[in-house]
Amino acid sequence: MTKDAPASPPGIASTLNIKGMQCPMPLHWARGQIDGLKPGEVLEVLATDPATLPNFEAFCRQTGNRLIEASETDGVFRLLIEKTA
Repeated sequence: MTKDAPASPPGIASTLNIKGMQCPMPLHWARGQIDGLKPGEVLEVLATDPATLPNFEAFCRQTGNRLIEASETDGVFRLLIEKTA
């Protein structure tokens, strides 16, 4: 029996776990993941860099993608980004 990777939560096309990475690498990895999505699909980002929220807010403004949810629990940021273009 093989063990499959955990599936993304419903409504999420892809999950990017960048916990432990410091800027600018999280943005670089996120851009690559978003580029592979279709418009309307959602990327879930899990990160621990304290600058995550302001960096991704700016990233979404610059790229035209939509930050639809942002939360932080026990030092882990969870962002949901919808590809719009």
